[in-house]
Amino acid sequence: MRVNRSVVALLIGICATSFVGLAQAQTPARAMVAPKPEVVATLGQLMKGILYPSSNVIFAAQGDNPADVPPAKDPSMSVNLLASTYGKWQAVENSSLAIAEAANLLTIPGRKCSNGLPVPLQNADWAKFVQGLREAGMVAYKAAQSKNQDNILMATDVLSTACSNCHDKYREKSNLADRCK
Repeated sequence: MRVNRSVVALLIGICATSFVGLAQAQTPARAMVAPKPEVVATLGQLMKGILYPSSNVIFAAQGDNPADVPPAKDPSMSVNLLASTYGKWQAVENSSLAIAEAANLLTIPGRKCSNGLPVPLQNADWAKFVQGLREAGMVAYKAAQSKNQDNILMATDVLSTACSNCHDKYREKSNLADRCK
């Protein structure tokens, strides 16, 4: 009888220790505070570094079925996302999500336009344009998930409209100094 009690006591001790250890392992994650977003790029740099290349992947899927894009000689080094390690339709999905996520970056206070003016976060139309971009990214993502080029054609129309809405108001100026006004 004593052996059984010892075994039971040992098992209870192991379970209790495991439970406490699990609880302690989860506590720091809940206690962590997210770092404050820090602006390091101008609006133009975000456009050229994330939005422009990501939209080009989506636009490329209009003409060439991503499923038919052969992998690059070394897919891990490919600058063509469609031929890279995460290529084909997955590249279109990832690029679509990059656009949706990049919309969040367009709302961080402190970002400047290429001409040094602050991004017009206070303008109601800016928030509307950013939301349109986010939605366009998600429309493209759903189209990419379907792996259907007809859906991509509709998604690129939504994306083109979202980009044009903002560009017409804030980018298409004859003088760089007039952008973001």
